[in-house]
Amino acid sequence: QVRLVESGGGSVQTGESLRLSCVVSEPITSLTVMGWYRQAPGKQRELVASMSTGGHTNIAASVEGRFTISRDVAKNTGFLQMNSLKPEDTAVYFCNLKRPGMGSKYDYWGQGTQVTVSS
Repeated sequence: QVRLVESGGGSVQTGESLRLSCVVSEPITSLTVMGWYRQAPGKQRELVASMSTGGHTNIAASVEGRFTISRDVAKNTGFLQMNSLKPEDTAVYFCNLKRPGMGSKYDYWGQGTQVTVSS
C-alpha cells in the first residue's frame, strides 16, 4: 500500500504564495504520474497539475502562470508551488500518484490539505 502525505496548506491573503509537498512512502518509480487535484465546497474534484516521471507537465488553464509542479525523485516528494493566490483557489488540495493503464491497481491519494485564500 502506497501512502501519500500532503503538507503546506494554510490560510493566506490574496496575492500570497504557498508551497504544497507530497511525500510518497516508497520510491517514485518510472511510468508514474503525480498529480495535484483540488476540491472546493459544493464542487467536483478537478485536476490542477500533473507531472510524469519523464517530466511532461499538464497545468490547468485556471492556474497556468501561477502554479508550478515539480518533484524530487530522490526524496520521493512532489511539490506544488502556488503563487499569486486568489480566493477562487480556496479548496482542499489532494496529491495523487498513478500508473497509466493500471487503473485502480495503482491509484493512490493523500488525505488532503486545506488552502484558504482571503481577499
